[in-house]
Amino acid sequence: MAQIIEGVSHISSQELQDIVSDTNSSVIIIDVREPEEYEAGHIEGLPLIPMGEIADLMDRLDPSKEYIFVCRSGRRSYEVAKFFGNNGFERVHNHLGGMLNWQQQGHDIAFGPAEDIIENFKPEQLERKRG
Repeated sequence: MAQIIEGVSHISSQELQDIVSDTNSSVIIIDVREPEEYEAGHIEGLPLIPMGEIADLMDRLDPSKEYIFVCRSGRRSYEVAKFFGNNGFERVHNHLGGMLNWQQQGHDIAFGPAEDIIENFKPEQLERKRG
């Protein structure tokens, strides 16, 4: 169950795993790390939009949708979730503990370059692939 920390909803690695595994879930999950961090280990299927670029794309995102942000330790994704929350996005969450916690909990990691690194943003790139 999500917990509120410093005014931002945080979800655990197990909750994130449950959402990632649910092919019917419409929650948008975005990794906000840098490309080299993403390539060194990421959650398969999650799009990457670095923290430094995501604010410029905010006006192209749907504030009625639900979002979860992921980073290395949970700090950058917390800042992104807080920023989105302060700008009219009501259903935003931070992944508590980030990829460090994800790995510590034994969840799967994908390595290497991926097609999910977003360079020429289109909102439909954030939609989860259905099983």
